[in-house]
Amino acid sequence: MKKLSFLFLLLPLLLLSACGGGGGQASASQPDYEETKKMVVDILKTDDGKKAIQEIMADEKVKQQLIMDEGVVKETITTTLTSDKGSEFWKKAFEDPKFAESMAKSMKGENEKLLKDLMKDPEYQGMVMDIMKDPEIQKEIGETLKSKEYREHLQQVVTETFESPLFKAKIQDILLKAASEMKGQGGEQGGQGGAGESGGGGGQSGGESGGGGGGGA
Repeated sequence: MKKLSFLFLLLPLLLLSACGGGGGQASASQPDYEETKKMVVDILKTDDGKKAIQEIMADEKVKQQLIMDEGVVKETITTTLTSDKGSEFWKKAFEDPKFAESMAKSMKGENEKLLKDLMKDPEYQGMVMDIMKDPEIQKEIGETLKSKEYREHLQQVVTETFESPLFKAKIQDILLKAASEMKGQGGEQGGQGGAGESGGGGGQSGGESGGGGGGGA
């Protein structure tokens, strides 16, 4: 937060300094804003510029001057974002694909954590279920599932899943376990069959012996 605040303070100073350098010619022509901005940005990107910023940030007096009330900062940002101008600014900013992509990447971790927390919230779960019950939503989902684009995407996902080494290893473990269980069951059935045949043979032998005894009598 301190570094961010400092940059907000530093950039106007640099712009003023850059503009002041041409003070002798100010009466003749106004300095070009874009040229000045480009020059300042180029300076900040140089090793000397970075070193200068680091030295300024290391200065204890500067650190003390940069101490800001966190509550004031939050309130200021909130007020700015919720204002009409703030809303218009963000609306135009997100129309820029590069800005939207950068913002999405920078907030990916926070968004994922937020979504996981929301999925555990009963109130949020109920809201999602209510949305899913909406006939219009169900219709859109049905049309999406039937679309060619979705099927191609699903096919790609399935193909990538089957080609995944982790998935292959998991399937291999399942097949080996199933084969081992089938082999064990086959051995048990074979043992039970052998015992049955042995018992049947004993009974038959006993019958024959009894019949021979009767004949002798």
